[in-house]
Amino acid sequence: MSISEEKLQEFTGTLRVKDKIAVITGAGSGIGRATALLLAKNGAKVCLIDLNNNRSESVEKQINQMGGESLFVDTDVSDPQRVNQAIQSAAEKWGRVDIVFANAGINGIVSPIEDLTPEAWDHTLTTNLKGTFLTVKYAIPHMKKNGGSIIITSSINGSRSFSGFGMSAYSTSKAGQIAFAKMAALELARYKIRVNVICPGAIQTNIGESTKATPQLDKIKIPVKYPEGSQPLEHGPGQPEQVADLVLFLASQESSHISGTEIFIDGVESLL
Repeated sequence: MSISEEKLQEFTGTLRVKDKIAVITGAGSGIGRATALLLAKNGAKVCLIDLNNNRSESVEKQINQMGGESLFVDTDVSDPQRVNQAIQSAAEKWGRVDIVFANAGINGIVSPIEDLTPEAWDHTLTTNLKGTFLTVKYAIPHMKKNGGSIIITSSINGSRSFSGFGMSAYSTSKAGQIAFAKMAALELARYKIRVNVICPGAIQTNIGESTKATPQLDKIKIPVKYPEGSQPLEHGPGQPEQVADLVLFLASQESSHISGTEIFIDGVESLL
């Protein structure tokens, strides 16, 4: 039995999301950037949502240079109006939304709970958890007709690892994302919209730029030492491109029967 060229391309992994419309938050750097480039290489048209900076423009330029299509929208994911407008822009340009990667997030303030200010707590929860809610909420109307895939970036922190001393706000936001994804997966199944969560461990990104540690942190740390590093599989942090491969799988039809699931990608770091 012969196989068509189009089916052969799909089978061999090329153009795995051909002509799909993808929305990515936090698209200017790290995991978001790697995923935007990978989805574009695999045939998707990509809406890049991030705060206005040169990194986002660089990703847009790279996609256009490879012959893809992209749209950059300057957006604060904690602002309902701006998130709605950003996703609306993608839908108006390309007619629909098929893939949503809710990836934007911050580490926030790393501090003992007693020293963590309510304002710092709110900022982390608003950016990470509310930002995810807003991204999913405003994408749903554009996905209900044709279905699609929603992927949320959570973390091993708050789900399988709790030794991130001082990261109570961050871990709480990440645990909340998993619960939200499971609720959304069940609610949206009737529309053939899949919702899954990725839980990375240490990944080589620039998220540390948004991290601030208070001097009081030393009073709660419990010394844990790993002679060969805390990522046994590779003895070092993972790369954004490795996470992007997982997102591509969840965005494609290869994962058509997977929803409401969290997947850990941490080189068994969280099993130590």
